[in-house]
Amino acid sequence: MESHLLPILYSLHNCPYAIRARFAVLKAQQKVLIRSVKLDNKPKEMLDASPKGSVPVLVFTSQEQQNSQDEKKTHVLEESLEIMIWVLSINDPDNLLRADTPQALPTMLTIIEEFENHFVPALNAFGCAKRYHEKNACELRNACEIELSKLEVKLNEHAFLFSAEESLVDIALLPFLRKYARIDKQWFRNSPYPKLKAWL
Repeated sequence: MESHLLPILYSLHNCPYAIRARFAVLKAQQKVLIRSVKLDNKPKEMLDASPKGSVPVLVFTSQEQQNSQDEKKTHVLEESLEIMIWVLSINDPDNLLRADTPQALPTMLTIIEEFENHFVPALNAFGCAKRYHEKNACELRNACEIELSKLEVKLNEHAFLFSAEESLVDIALLPFLRKYARIDKQWFRNSPYPKLKAWL
């Protein structure tokens, strides 16, 4: 595929949502052009495609039949999970989407959504508190641990977060848990989550 026909993935190096989109692209063995974005200088092409201005954004074209003629249509995916599912639906050598199990994907998406709703706000609050040495940092870390405990239970049942094999859940949650582990490395190394640490 010629480079100008490749999908363009607008990304930010350390954004967990962008990381998991890139990880899915890697797992799907797909070729894309990655455009690294600076928050204070977002490219006009990205903003034209996605006015909300947040990453990741994937832009690709497809050939479609319109009135008996082939026409190119531009598609824009603006959510990381949407990008992950799209690239893996094209090629999923590790069966991360569990295409052979009809209810697997909706179940995985529910797990991911619940994690994001509870853990991500707690993670962001804890990260800010730790960075600025706020007195309630420990309390905010405890809020994160509620979700860590749930993941530890899952990992006591099987080797990965959804089942015995790696799945969409693992690569979707990984960047957030990696970020958490780096906020207070010493504490995390000594934390009572052996399965989670081994998984990570």
